[in-house]
Amino acid sequence: MTSSRAFSILCLLLASCKTQPVPSEPTPTPKAAPAAPATPAGRQSFGARLGSGPLVALGDVLKSPDKYADQSVLVEGAVRRACTRKGCWMELAEGQDGATPGCRVTFKDYGFFVPTDSAGSKARVEAKVESKLIKPSMVTHLEEEGAKFGDKAPDGSAREVRLVATGVELWR
Repeated sequence: MTSSRAFSILCLLLASCKTQPVPSEPTPTPKAAPAAPATPAGRQSFGARLGSGPLVALGDVLKSPDKYADQSVLVEGAVRRACTRKGCWMELAEGQDGATPGCRVTFKDYGFFVPTDSAGSKARVEAKVESKLIKPSMVTHLEEEGAKFGDKAPDGSAREVRLVATGVELWR
C-alpha cells in the first residue's frame, strides 16, 4: 500500500470518528444511601456511625437552641414527617402528636438521605444545631414537600431550629 493511500485511509477513519456523537456521562443525582446492615436492635443506619456522646433531650435543644448552637448533639425522637420526594429531610419531634415540639433534620452536605417512608419511625440522630431564617421561596418549597412552619413572618419567611445530621439510626 502506498503511503498516500494509507494517509487517505487514516484521514477517513479519523474523520468518521469525529462525526460519531460522544455519549455524555449523566450527572449523578443524590439517592438515599443504602442502609447499613441492621444492628441487633433492628436499626437501620444512614450516614456516619453515631458517636457515643451523651444523649440530650430534643425538648431541651428546642427550648434553648442558642445554648447548643453549632454544637454536635445526640438526640432521639419520633419521625413525624419526611421529604416525600427524595428523603432529603425529616421532621424529628418528641412524639407523633402534632402539638409536640419538633424540628427539621437535614443531612450534612446532602451526603445521604433517609427513606421517603420514614414517617412513623423512631430515630437517633447525631447533628449540629442551627437556627436560621428561611426565605419565603424556600418555605414554600419545603411546604410542598410536606414540611410545616408554625410561626411564619408576614413576608412568608420563618425562623427554624434545624439539626444538620452526620448520622441517623431509624427503627420501628
